[in-house]
Amino acid sequence: MRRLFFLRFFNIPLHRIRHLAALSILIITVLITGDELFAQNHSTIRRIVLDPGHGGDDPGALGRKAKEKNVNLGIALKLGNMIQRNFRDVKVIYTRDRDFFVELDRRSEIANSSKADLFISIHCNANRVKTFKGAETYVMGLHKSQANLEIAKQENASILLESDYSARYAGFDPNNDESYITFSLYQNSNLEQSMEFAAEIQQQLEDRVGLNNRGVRQAGFIVLYKTTMPSVLVESGYLSNPSEENFLVTDKGQEFIASAIFRAFRIYKEKLENPGMVLPEKIPEQKKETTVVTMPPVQPAMGKNLSFRIQIATTSTDIGINSPKFDKFENVRMYRHNGLYKYTVGDENSLDEANRLLLQIKKKGVKDAFIVIFRNDERIPDSEAGRILGKTSR
Repeated sequence: MRRLFFLRFFNIPLHRIRHLAALSILIITVLITGDELFAQNHSTIRRIVLDPGHGGDDPGALGRKAKEKNVNLGIALKLGNMIQRNFRDVKVIYTRDRDFFVELDRRSEIANSSKADLFISIHCNANRVKTFKGAETYVMGLHKSQANLEIAKQENASILLESDYSARYAGFDPNNDESYITFSLYQNSNLEQSMEFAAEIQQQLEDRVGLNNRGVRQAGFIVLYKTTMPSVLVESGYLSNPSEENFLVTDKGQEFIASAIFRAFRIYKEKLENPGMVLPEKIPEQKKETTVVTMPPVQPAMGKNLSFRIQIATTSTDIGINSPKFDKFENVRMYRHNGLYKYTVGDENSLDEANRLLLQIKKKGVKDAFIVIFRNDERIPDSEAGRILGKTSR
């Protein structure tokens, strides 16, 4: 009733409310059958789905000489080859490996049915303003700007090529702002991991390729909202910008983009499989040699005002420390970090005590709980936390 009042307050017609209600039920169904709040369970990566956006009769964004669908496929295939060559234990699955059209919901179905641990949708951007350039990586969420909404509309418009799209997507209209209101119901239990991976991608695209870093963003992408694993959508550059188009259409340019995403994948995988620890990136071969200084681990017990806590959950909205989800835990705390609400238990004085508590928490079912460190109630930077947790500095 409150949501109905909200929609009527904004003068949304009753027939649109029925469409939104149907889509809301669809989203809630996905949430019920998907991961729970404590779904930080993708602690290893054994299967990855690569999704080259568009294809077939859907060319995507158009440059002066390039079609987005072809650039996306080139990057995805190169990325998949890099992963398979370097990680023999990781299976790479493509939503398409040649030029044909795949429905948006089918792409997420492929990821879910494959029990994938990671989903990467690869795209290129375009804008009427030809000077726009750079890369941005999206995670599923409610758009916070009109620009983010317009990108989502552009990518979601692919469903218009599907003959039964209105029934298939419960009346969702990719061109109507009202359709996106229902995404405010969505809470992605994999949001933190998705954002961390997206941030790594952006950093690598900036550092290794030299692209303008347009940041990590949230918006309502159909291809992302049904996935039950950490998922990102990479906009790897603007085909509407002549210089970026000239770069993106070449094998070398696509190789550079794929290499940057691969580096981000490697770092993310290593961090994921070493919870609570920050792994500094390996020195790339193409850079000149630098002196590697190994520092001894900082002794945790000697740190002043340090508090070791166990992070057990992350949400995009504050659900409260008294949520039934936390019934089996005591002294739950919440803190804000990177725009998310994060929940911890414990307040230990040493790393040994924190490790003992971490083991207890994992026995309660939170398999991917991890240690976070605070000083004077402020979470310390990851680089410092990594050294305290016993990693070396490079």
